[in-house]
This record gives sequence, C-alpha cells and structure tokens, in this order.
Amino acid sequence: MKISIDKVELQRGLGRIQAIVEKRNSMPILANVLLTASGKGDAGKLELAATDLEVGVRGSHAAQVTKPGAITVSARKLYDIVRELPEERVQLDASTQSYVELRCGRARFNLAGAAAEEYPTLPEFSPGQMVRLQAAVLSQMIERTMYAASLDETRYNLNGVYFEVLAADGKLRMVATDGHRLALVDRLIGAQATGLASGVIIPRKGLAELKRLVDEEDADEVELGFEGNNGLARKGDVTLVMRLIEGEFPNYKQVIPKSSDRKLTLEAEPLVRALRRVALLSAERSRAIKLDISEGKLTISSSSPDLGEAQEEIDIDFAGSAVTIGFNAKYLLDCLGALNAKEIQLAFRDGDKPVEIRPSDDADSLAVVMPMRL
Repeated sequence: MKISIDKVELQRGLGRIQAIVEKRNSMPILANVLLTASGKGDAGKLELAATDLEVGVRGSHAAQVTKPGAITVSARKLYDIVRELPEERVQLDASTQSYVELRCGRARFNLAGAAAEEYPTLPEFSPGQMVRLQAAVLSQMIERTMYAASLDETRYNLNGVYFEVLAADGKLRMVATDGHRLALVDRLIGAQATGLASGVIIPRKGLAELKRLVDEEDADEVELGFEGNNGLARKGDVTLVMRLIEGEFPNYKQVIPKSSDRKLTLEAEPLVRALRRVALLSAERSRAIKLDISEGKLTISSSSPDLGEAQEEIDIDFAGSAVTIGFNAKYLLDCLGALNAKEIQLAFRDGDKPVEIRPSDDADSLAVVMPMRL
C-alpha cells in the first residue's frame, strides 16, 4: 500500500474512530485501525475501519493511490502522530513486513502494524427499508433520551434506547428508562415510517457513535435501517454498524401518568441554578432534595446531618393545593439538561406519584421522574 492523503482529511477520519477502538487486551488487534487503499491515482480512496465487535465504523476518504493494499496499525498512535503533523499532505507506505512508513514535510515515522487479514470484518448487510432523517432531528432525539438509559449491566435490556415506529401517526419514537426516570421523544417522519423495522433496542455505545456522526459539521441527512440483530446508519461516505440489544423492552407506557390534576409552568434556567445550589448540601449517597409547591411559591430544600441545610425559593404562577415531592437532584438536573428548553411544564398529582416534565414548546418530548421517599 502506498498513498498520499490530505492531513486534515486523515485526521478527521482517525478522530471519528477513537471512541470505538477497543483498548482492552483481550484482542489486541481491536486497538488498531484497518487502512485499505483502492483505486489508482487521483481517483483512489483510503478506507478507515474500526470495530469493537459490537459497534463498527467505516469511512471512505479521497486519496492519491500509487499502490493499493491494506494494513492495520495502532489507531491511537497514528491519530496522535497525524494530529501533530504540519498542514501538508501525508504519505503512507506499507512494507511487506507489516510496517507503515509515514512522511509529512520533513517528519518521518515507521509504525509497526499487523496484516489486514487478522482484523475482524465488519458486518456487510443492506436493510430492506431505510429511513432518511434530518441529522439535527436525530441528534436532538438521542440527546433527549440517552441520558435515561440504564448503566446497570444486569438489566441489559435497559442499557439502550428503544426505537419504535408509530406507522399510523407517521412518527418515529425513541424511549429510554432506568427504572428511576423515563425519557420519550416522538418526531414526524411521514410515509417513510411504513415498513421500517420497529421495536429494536439500540445500545448506548452505538447511540453515542451515532450522535457523533450526526453532529459532524457536514451532517445534513442520515439514513437509518435495521435488519435482524444489526443496525446501520449511513452519512455520505461513512457507515456505522452496530449490534442491537436482544431482549424485550418493558411496557414503558405503564410508567407515564395517565392524568395529572396539577400543572406548573416555569423558566428552566432559574430552576436548574437553584437545584444545583441546593443539591450542594444534599446527602452524597441519595442526592435527595425536596420541592414544596404552594400558591405562588416553589421552595427547594435539602438537608444532611453531615453537611447542613440549604433552601431556595422561586416565585411561580401556581394556584392549586400545596404538595411536597422528594427527588434525586441528579435525575432532575439530567432531565432538564437533556431537554434544553427555555420554559418547562411540570405535571403532577400527589407527592408519591411520578412527575411529568415537558418543554413548553414541544408536546412530543417527555420526561418522567420517579419521586423519592424523604
């Protein structure tokens, strides 16, 4: 393999795979990136691929190819080197002894690699139905749900986000829950919803990589599809594949309150700031805080035998009967941060019932937070 490629393009491609490459020593080659050069001359391309056997990404980059071929080298080390190079073209020349010589300007490196045949292959499949989504829409859906996915490995079916198609409404739905809170977002995709695979669980890591992909500067639209136990996302010359979580997602609709007789609308930023301040003196283990909602006033308080007490009041437009609700401050703050709304609406009944939180300007985004016993 012998190629020449723009430094910025190579750095961008290597940066994309850094979170995927496996750093554990169970399979050392998973810490490598697979470089495959194909074509000839200015019409050539360099493909960069990486996988941890659960999530994989493959990207194609324009390159001047003198000699096609393939080799694998340390993804982290190659990225670190390229990042420090001057803004000039980079020459890569792989030898038969699995070494890669890298030249840029007056700098020269000789990197030890491994044969391309030793690298695991990424799944090759083409879903029967793909849906085309605006990158910004998908990015917001991920942001508003992924925080609620469980980190408990024993509850593997909650370690991701549930992807569901509401064909009758022409909507796409994403849901996540860890048993303490729930996040749900619906977005209209129209006739595309018909025939798209539904009821799959996308793992956290796959979703995090998808978020990075849709947040790239040149991201406009993304194609998404599923087949069997695999998911695929495609953006231009970049393809992301992921192994889906097997298992049954719980009936999340049971968690969403059927009705709430009290509602409160307030600005999100003052609430977030007050929660952060009061939470400083909450018990470190439980992070428990108390919300006392009464006519015209919201009082947030916390207390800890070891730390002391904190209290802050916020003026609100509320005329219902008073209620006191306990929460884990982190769950509330995570939810408000993910919704990223200027104004939110709280809907609740009693102090021991789940509370709904919605952005005032988006009826299709919802968070549910379970109360705490104080």
